[in-house]
Amino acid sequence: MSWQAWVTLGVLVAVLALLIRSRTSPAVVVFGGTILLLAFGVITTEEALSGFANPAPITVAALYVVARSVEQTGALTPLMHRFIGKKGYVRRPLARVMLPSAGASAFLNNTPIMAMLIPQISDWADRRRVSVSRLLMPLSFATILGGTITVIGTSTNLVVNGKMIDSGLTPIGFFEIGKLGLPLALIGVGLVVLLAPRVLPARRSVRAEMEETVRRFTVEMTVVPNGAVDGKTVEEANLRDLQGVFLTSVDRGDTVIAPVRPDTVLRGGNRLRFAGQAGKVLDLHERRGLQSAELEHVVALDDPRVRYFEVVVGSRSPLVGSTLRDVGFRSEYQAAVVAIHRDGHLLDAKLGSVQIRVGDTLIVVSDPDFRDRWQDRADFLLIAEIDGNPPKPTSRAWIPIALLAAIVILAATGLVPILIGSLFGAVAVVALGILTAPEARRAVDLEVIVVIASAFGLAAAMQTSGLALTVANGLVHTFDVWGERGVLLGVVVATIVLTEMVTNNAAALLMLPIGLTVAAQTALDPRGVAIAIAVAASASFLTPIGYQTNTMVYGPGGYRFGDYARLGFPLTIVAIAVIVSLTPVLWP
Repeated sequence: MSWQAWVTLGVLVAVLALLIRSRTSPAVVVFGGTILLLAFGVITTEEALSGFANPAPITVAALYVVARSVEQTGALTPLMHRFIGKKGYVRRPLARVMLPSAGASAFLNNTPIMAMLIPQISDWADRRRVSVSRLLMPLSFATILGGTITVIGTSTNLVVNGKMIDSGLTPIGFFEIGKLGLPLALIGVGLVVLLAPRVLPARRSVRAEMEETVRRFTVEMTVVPNGAVDGKTVEEANLRDLQGVFLTSVDRGDTVIAPVRPDTVLRGGNRLRFAGQAGKVLDLHERRGLQSAELEHVVALDDPRVRYFEVVVGSRSPLVGSTLRDVGFRSEYQAAVVAIHRDGHLLDAKLGSVQIRVGDTLIVVSDPDFRDRWQDRADFLLIAEIDGNPPKPTSRAWIPIALLAAIVILAATGLVPILIGSLFGAVAVVALGILTAPEARRAVDLEVIVVIASAFGLAAAMQTSGLALTVANGLVHTFDVWGERGVLLGVVVATIVLTEMVTNNAAALLMLPIGLTVAAQTALDPRGVAIAIAVAASASFLTPIGYQTNTMVYGPGGYRFGDYARLGFPLTIVAIAVIVSLTPVLWP
């Protein structure tokens, strides 16, 4: 290999290692890798910044805005209510909701679809006394499968389409990818409906754990005037890091402070409300300076001024790798964490000193506006109010649906390119008042956009340095004993392994130069190989961290890490078999 190829390999290994560790922002890692290759002279400035001039990132950004308008108006809520119905135990309602979820994911970003479904499915499961763990993971897999039906189904499809245009190939037709994705989606949904009730264990959700061990047990204490606590801050009174007990609010009579900051000063007569495990809540009676309020019994947390939310930490959250105390969670988010759910159970530790990981579900207490403040930020993948109601469809819910239908029809018929149609839809939802300009801006996940645009530079380096040729030669030499399908098998398996470790967009862009080089050395059609890579990059079913929707259901479903392989492994085998068997037939 040339020195440029060795430098590219070293940078890629470093980028992949940092992405797997999930300690640094993926946008910083991928963009930093591209800039490093530019500094070494492996790629030119035009190649490094080619992704920012490509239509793919802009199209993805515009579709984020359209998807947010659909979510904001609650347009899909009555549809999902109607499909889930009231009859059936697991398989029937699962089939009824998986098919429309997959269908909706073919045209909308699957993240807002799952954000809408998780609270509704959790409430339905609670009412029917069905374990929600047998429902949420299958729904995540359904939305992933649905994204392979159209070119706008996932950002990965759009990214591959953009790179194909750069490589001189004709753009993917709107439903062309569905020739491979639709059979996979139908077979996959059927397999999941068949296997999920059998292979997925009945786990206790974070809500159920919360109800039993934390949320049911609260007690009110009064600050004794001129006592040991009067005039001290919460931190000075040693009420901040209690074991198994949490100070949720301070009632001064005319105002209620929630969440409570460490520097909140306690005054005589203030009513303090604590939540926690029953025995430890009652231990508060022995604290000097506090006495029981007039209601000396355990009560429910039903103050309308205090709301409880279930939030899931994603790989791009600044919380990952830090403790709540390090980031100053209360002051930063105007909320406080009362419980942390990880790997199927609530943690029994001082929450302020727990290092946050990807997939952790936090139960936070805050004011009713917490979700509105943080739902469009990368800090949390999911924000669901516990015991909250799903958004009701507004009188203007039909507008974003009509705009989306127009985008699909115009793009499918070739009258208007996807980029122009998507931009028109994004501008229209703001012009018509469906979203405000700040809401539209917050709907765009800039982290994803920067990763997509930056990864084009890494892909260019693989081509210009000759690294893609070297890897492709190795794949052909290793797998050509099984013929062209064997070589395609090697490309597909490598893509799936990579997408489980890093973002699916980065995996697709890194594998595409290799796949196109492999196609040039065999009788495989480069177009078919590119589409196979796009579908394989979305086939993330083995871990909770390979795909955002899998991470979103990790805590709410009460799953453990190994639960994903129970259902995901047979689905992955089926995905590989469908891709490898159909691609040479559909694109001979």
